[in-house]
Amino acid sequence: MIARFQAVLPLTSRVVNIREYPFSGGCLGCFNCAISGKCIYKDNFDEFLRRDIQGGAAIIYAFSIQDHSMGWMFKQYDDRQFCNGHRTVTMGMPMGYLISGDYSKEFNLQMIVEGRAEVGGNFLAGVATDETDPDRAINRLAKTLVYALHRRYSQPQNFYGVGGMKIFRDLIYLMQGMMKADHAFYKAHGQYDFPQKKKGTLLKMYLVGALLSSPQIKSKMGNKMNEGMIAPYKKAIEK
Repeated sequence: MIARFQAVLPLTSRVVNIREYPFSGGCLGCFNCAISGKCIYKDNFDEFLRRDIQGGAAIIYAFSIQDHSMGWMFKQYDDRQFCNGHRTVTMGMPMGYLISGDYSKEFNLQMIVEGRAEVGGNFLAGVATDETDPDRAINRLAKTLVYALHRRYSQPQNFYGVGGMKIFRDLIYLMQGMMKADHAFYKAHGQYDFPQKKKGTLLKMYLVGALLSSPQIKSKMGNKMNEGMIAPYKKAIEK
């Protein structure tokens, strides 16, 4: 399917196989990138992501459905993208999918595919699968992608896009003291159209941000933040 897509696409394209990337591990949820914008791992994935993947004019994802999902490798790739925090750094960039498997029966996966594009501010050029007529589906995806790129096409957000950004907007406004890179991005792009005014929470997050900005204090805290995040679910997990 990838070879077919590249053959019919009248634009230069390249394949990035994430299986070949030397990941040091999955996202640790350590929030190091929330403060510094830099992933705590030394495998340079954040630089690779921004330069070799997000540096293109469009992104087409290709995968085979595994366990009703994109598979563990794609999950790791997605989780490690948290080095961008909640910043819609690829907004305006078209995207599409080449999927092998019974996609028409995977309703949850369909919601994820649509939601990823909507919340990110990306035009979903299409999803080509190998269920019935893959060649025709791939041709249609390539044609729509070229149209979107040449005309800089965008469309109004649906419920996923509007609702998702409202959730992130309120979250980042309240946690601006800790998620400094996200706050600067949202402020610069005018995404605070209805900020919350919970001053107590704001002050707490600024305190947490100040603590995490200190390497000495952060090393003493260890994994306490992660433990705090899962504390509400601990009883259910242990059962």
